[in-house]
Amino acid sequence: MSLLAGKVGLVVGVANDRSYAWHIAKALTEHGAQCAYAHIPGEKNARRTERAVSKIQDDAKLYQCDAGCDDSIDALFTDYASDHQRMDFLIHSIAYADREWLKIGNFSKTPRKAYLEAIDISAYSFSAMAGHAQDIMKTHGGGSIMAMSYYGSEKVIPGYNIMGVAKACLETTTRYLSYELGEHNIRVNTISGGFLRTLASSAVGGINRIEDAIQEVAPLRRNVDGSEVGKTAVYLASDLASGVTGENIYVDCGVNVMGT
Repeated sequence: MSLLAGKVGLVVGVANDRSYAWHIAKALTEHGAQCAYAHIPGEKNARRTERAVSKIQDDAKLYQCDAGCDDSIDALFTDYASDHQRMDFLIHSIAYADREWLKIGNFSKTPRKAYLEAIDISAYSFSAMAGHAQDIMKTHGGGSIMAMSYYGSEKVIPGYNIMGVAKACLETTTRYLSYELGEHNIRVNTISGGFLRTLASSAVGGINRIEDAIQEVAPLRRNVDGSEVGKTAVYLASDLASGVTGENIYVDCGVNVMGT
């Protein structure tokens, strides 16, 4: 069943074949979409992304982007537009915080630079990319933009620290973008994925405790699989979600409904 046949878009954040971005891209392509990819600058990062993407499709377009640099973001979308006539979806699956401040007991000591950098890369870059995507999407009737969040945006996850603040900013940014871009039939949502052991999550203090606790607490008695987030992204990118915008959709085996 090709829910996304003919749709083309950009996936930002494939670091390896364990990342949520990879699972999302795999699901999108399986449903007929054509994906281009953006990765962190550097030959090593390019090779790593290319290796992961090769497991999904051949001859994919890869671009580099420093999410903390306006000129780099500008160049990403300029290069994308020169290679593609349209953009039906944008996947923002990047986040960053200095791991020194992702330790239990270190939140109150987080320096200004590290605090602002986490918000810049994890949330502001989404707004900046959405602004560029808008210019391409509105010429072809709209599109779907989505970013990855986590439950630590709402409740305290010891060790998640400044990333929780950054994800809260991301979710609020999503709501404001949904209003502003809605007049162009552009939908903007976040997916709050459950715990998945990735390069990013490995930096969080107490990660083993979190992983074990989820299996006991979650209504489904297990951790989420990356493919489940991928399938949700397919839904949001497809016409099945034509009336869904400004939402934060949980795909976490039900952890968010629990009081403990």
